[in-house]
Amino acid sequence: MDLLSLVHIILPLLIVVAAGFAVLLRDLISCTIALAAMSLLLSLEFYILHAPDVAIAEAGVGACITTAIIILAISMTKREEDER
Repeated sequence: MDLLSLVHIILPLLIVVAAGFAVLLRDLISCTIALAAMSLLLSLEFYILHAPDVAIAEAGVGACITTAIIILAISMTKREEDER
């Protein structure tokens, strides 16, 4: 088994693990970071699959812009714990 085959097995597993963390974590910032990690891993998979244009779009939009928008939205909301 060569290195590329091993990467094609491990990388999708890491994507699924990061997505699982994004679903299971209770803190919204932690969920957002897990989602950004999943997006970066997905962009790496696209690059390995010889789709660099899709990889750049996924890294730029999925990891950067979407993460920034979600964190901005979280920071603009009030938590129930803060109101008590």
